[in-house]
Amino acid sequence: MPMTITLKNIPDGIYAQLRQSADRHHRSLNSEVIACLERVLLPVAIEPEERLARIQRLRQPSAIKASSIDKAKRTGRP
Repeated sequence: MPMTITLKNIPDGIYAQLRQSADRHHRSLNSEVIACLERVLLPVAIEPEERLARIQRLRQPSAIKASSIDKAKRTGRP
């Protein structure tokens, strides 16, 4: 069952950003607040296949060679 809350003492800057975001997304202020809360509070489900693909991309060998790193660290040193 949906509940009603009232927000008080919202700083002007935050209110302005919220209003701009609501306008950009073509939502009411209330709907934008709910969308922001959902984005922050609800977990995002990642499919196992996507999680594995991310892991595999992270495990790919780097194109940066150790010699390049050493050279960059020495650059500008006496």
